[in-house]
Amino acid sequence: MEIAFLLFDGITPLDAIGPFEVLGKLPGAEIRMVAKEKGEVRTKGQSLAMIADYALADVAKPEILVVPGGQGADAMAGDGAVTDWLSRAHETTTWTTSVCTGALILGGAGVLKGLKATTHWRAMDDLAAFGAQATDQRVVRDGKVIAAAGEDIAKAIQLAIEYAPEPPFDAGRYRNAPPDRVERVRSTLNRP
Repeated sequence: MEIAFLLFDGITPLDAIGPFEVLGKLPGAEIRMVAKEKGEVRTKGQSLAMIADYALADVAKPEILVVPGGQGADAMAGDGAVTDWLSRAHETTTWTTSVCTGALILGGAGVLKGLKATTHWRAMDDLAAFGAQATDQRVVRDGKVIAAAGEDIAKAIQLAIEYAPEPPFDAGRYRNAPPDRVERVRSTLNRP
């Protein structure tokens, strides 16, 4: 099973590494880190590099496509080489997915027209501009059928990565945050 992760400058590493840690444990998984060109991409601020072992042209028909987010997603949503590749790959995927603002890249590729989709709160209006029905749900499935490996494998992977969330506070949702916190986060996200 070929699983492609789209990498780009300005990526949020957790948006790729989190799904990689889980999907890479699926039986038969063949992970492909893909970028416009093979080589290094960097996070915002240039502090962390990730390596794309494959160029877009090297991975034509992944079964699962993961599009991470990050501030670089805004630019990728308008990059014709990336969006054309994504649109073609989406035609044959079993599952096309995004994390956070990676949805903007799906939107730029035309994948989300008429579908319900979610993204980071700062990008909701942009998502709607791509023709998606923007919603603030945590996870949205619309369109493609998502085939899961099964409950036993999911539970085994959860145990392997020791994922047992017990958050001490409920502070991760835009609608529950006080205005001063929203502005502090917004100003941080908009810094170069």
